Formats: sequence, C-alpha cells, structure tokens
Amino acid sequence: NCILIASWSSKLPQGLDVEISHHPITLRCVANLIIAMERLNGGKGFALGRDESLLNFLLESAVEGSSRAAFSSKGEYECSVTDSENKCWVLNEGSMELHAMMLQGGSSYHKVHLNLSTYITPVPSETKARPVALGIKGSNLYLSCITSEGTPTLHLEEVADKEQLKSINHESDMVRFLFYKQDTGVDISTLESAHYRNWFISTALQQDNTKMVNMCQSATPNRFTTFTVQRHN
Repeated sequence: NCILIASWSSKLPQGLDVEISHHPITLRCVANLIIAMERLNGGKGFALGRDESLLNFLLESAVEGSSRAAFSSKGEYECSVTDSENKCWVLNEGSMELHAMMLQGGSSYHKVHLNLSTYITPVPSETKARPVALGIKGSNLYLSCITSEGTPTLHLEEVADKEQLKSINHESDMVRFLFYKQDTGVDISTLESAHYRNWFISTALQQDNTKMVNMCQSATPNRFTTFTVQRHN
C-alpha cells in the first residue's frame, strides 16, 4: 500500500501533498478526492483515471474501511432475563412496554423470551463488552434507546426488515438498537446503550410502583442494572 501511495504522490500537481490518515476511508472520501484532484489539475485529468492498479486499491480501501466502520452481526441465541430480585421481563401489549414482574408457578409463560444477536465491534475496545441487539422472540419488536424529552429511554420498535440489522454503521441512528453486554459474573450482565453511553437498561425495586423496564445512569438509587441472562439454546 505504501508503494502505491508513493507512486501516486509523484503524480500530484505541484504544491499538493498527501497526508496519511488513520481514520476509516469511505467511498465518498475517495470520490471527493478524485473530483478535487481533477479540479486542481485544471480539468485536464491526471494519471489516476489511467492507473488501474491505483484506482482498484483506492476502491478496495474504501470498501474495507466502510466495513470496519460497521457493527457486523455474528450470531444469535435465545435467552430470558431476570433482575437482582428475580423479577422477569413481561410484555405489556397494551402499552407496548416491558415490565419487570414476579411470576409465580403457572404464570411463568408470561416471561418474555429474547433473540439476542451478537455483533463484532467496528473498532477495538478497551472493555470486553460485546454489542448485542435484543428482539422479542416471535415478533418484529426490538429494544431501542432513544431520547424522550431530552432523556434516554427504552422503547420497543417494530423492525419490518431485519436484514438492516445485520450491518449497522457506527454513525447511523440504527445504533439505537445496540447495547453493550458487559459480563460481571456467571450469567450476570449489564446492558449499556451503545448510542447513549453510561445509560443502562434497568428495573425498579419491587417495593416501588414503577414496573416499567427503562434506562438509567449507572449508580442510580433504587434501580437494578445487573441481570441474569439465561441462555436457552
């Protein structure tokens, strides 16, 4: 790659130099660069268009850079979630909300089962948290974190085309469907919004009247942010 760049730099118009960046290359950046070069050369065209190997290198770099900038789906498994008081997630279909409730014996069928999709992160992370998407089994509903009156809140959104969740650009608003699953013990995890860092999926104390599963910042009083994520397959 360095040889190709050196070869290309020798063809630049006088007074123009190349600066190598470590940021991901995008196809738009390459296109803008080509247009800028043509304009700087007085519209006469320069050797890039006739240098097939260099052009292929730039396009391949753009595609590779674009893929590195996206969360890529890796796999999926079924699971269920309970909080520190053993409350289960239950779908309230009337309000389209998730509630945390104690379920007794015969009512356990109300427990929500999730399809948890794991992702490969586009950039190396200092933590071992893994990006995941959480969909309710047997539906097109996915958990998302968006702002409501300026505060990140948990929502259920219908995703008609699940293909769009297979690759999520790290700068797109689709990141609202991703959460960082950080394991803190055997089957014990926190679920942090990838879109709004330091905001976690949480539940309230059993003594509180609030049953809705929602977002909160870490160390918020009377909220649980650690969950048992039980895998079913």
